[in-house]
Amino acid sequence: MAEPTVLSQPAGNALSEEQRLATRGKSKADLLLHALFIIASICALFPFYTVLISSFGTPTGLIWPTTFTLEGYDQIIKYGVGRAFTVSAVVTLVGTFMSLFLTTIAAYALSKKAMPGWKYIMSFIIFTMFFGGGLIPYYLTVKGVGLMNSYWVMILPSAVNTFYIWIMLSFFREFPASLEESAKIDGAGDFSILMRIVIPTSMPVIASISLFYAVDRWNDWYTPMLFLTDADKYPMQLMLRNMLTSISQILSMNNGVSAIDQSKVKIPQDSLKMAAIMVTSLPIMAVYPFLQKYFAKGVMIGSIKG
Repeated sequence: MAEPTVLSQPAGNALSEEQRLATRGKSKADLLLHALFIIASICALFPFYTVLISSFGTPTGLIWPTTFTLEGYDQIIKYGVGRAFTVSAVVTLVGTFMSLFLTTIAAYALSKKAMPGWKYIMSFIIFTMFFGGGLIPYYLTVKGVGLMNSYWVMILPSAVNTFYIWIMLSFFREFPASLEESAKIDGAGDFSILMRIVIPTSMPVIASISLFYAVDRWNDWYTPMLFLTDADKYPMQLMLRNMLTSISQILSMNNGVSAIDQSKVKIPQDSLKMAAIMVTSLPIMAVYPFLQKYFAKGVMIGSIKG
């Protein structure tokens, strides 16, 4: 009677197993790197988590709020955050679109050194990157063109950032000239080449510049503070700043004047500040995940190869 055959593993199986583990990223080195990245991510996110729980509780606990309250958010809503949020959102959308359009066509035109007057225009742009007229000429110019107390004052004066033009210009210079020449042979004009060929293939730098402009518009409170006198036109950042300043003044007055009703100043100031930070930060932070895949590539290409 023949003995049953015992299947033995081939000698090369151990090496194959290691290769499979290495391919799946389960080697010890990979696990160590993953652990380090997880710890680094937790350290980076912990400050945001602390701000979040502080907006829901007074006083603040380290992991959980010791008391849960929505008084901070309730005060913000009562102060008119809905109207101010709408102003900020519209200014950000319109301003970003207009700035991106002007920056793109300017950068594409300036990327062609054969353009008439290219040297003088570039010299003027570079000059404005290092020297400015100052606050008083800026204020008088805005007042002279009739933008005082207008929504457009938050869009037009800062419509074009010369540094962003320079980044996009550097990116366009790397665009293959043979592709544009082929398009011109087929009868395409400069504007058609820009809209149909250059822009669709330049999404990394366009997405990065869009994010820069959107953050600038969203966080801008200084321009409306200078030029807006109608409180109904205030963006959210300026409205929240004025609200926090008013609360600080009330508390300061309460310390020195005993006649003030104590019930009127029972405002959770810490949670109110943290709630204001969350309300102003979350909308613009929500944009990052959609542009993250373009962000690093667009900035590095546009800056290094300039």
